[in-house]
Amino acid sequence: MKLTVFGATGGIGKEVVRQALHAGHEVTAVVRDPARFTLSDGRGRLEVFRADLTDPGALRPAVAGRDAVLSGLGARNRGDAGVAARLTRTVLAALEAEEVRRLMVVSAAPVGPEPEGEGLLDRAVRGVVSAVLKDIYADLREMEAAVARSAVDWTVVRPPRLQDKPLTGGYRAVVGGFPLRGRFIGRADVAHAMLGMVGDAATVKQGVGVAY
Repeated sequence: MKLTVFGATGGIGKEVVRQALHAGHEVTAVVRDPARFTLSDGRGRLEVFRADLTDPGALRPAVAGRDAVLSGLGARNRGDAGVAARLTRTVLAALEAEEVRRLMVVSAAPVGPEPEGEGLLDRAVRGVVSAVLKDIYADLREMEAAVARSAVDWTVVRPPRLQDKPLTGGYRAVVGGFPLRGRFIGRADVAHAMLGMVGDAATVKQGVGVAY
């Protein structure tokens, strides 16, 4: 496939690029600072596209003719709240202008529905985390709403607490819900799940919870 990845210098975005290249796809990595992007590909399948994500028109060459766009855009800390919705709206405008249909974005587990049968401990932890990171989750809810209003075939992937660990492939995914007692997942496995869902019609216009 021909893929474009936004947020390619972040933990999930970089893994999406790495795994997509390994699988033989052509990848355009959109970055604001190329100096922070350390991946390379000796087979000519990687393009690094510099953009500040403020102008949809400037992004159109990065998404034109692509089979799918995958976004790891989001706040790196609480001070960045608002960035996910703002930047994703710019991406959406570019996609709609180029009539690119498939979009995968990363949100977070507390933004989605509670797992069926969730225990008191998990519910309490979810409540505390949601209170502490309320501005970030409000931003992600706004982002999800913007994506849902768009004309694209979107999927929102909602992981719990993220870890830096090697790819395992041993995660669970629930379309329209969240895995029971799913408390952690590695960034590499989130990337793996996103790539695996690109061609899965069952995930179109759905939120998908992923966790170990």
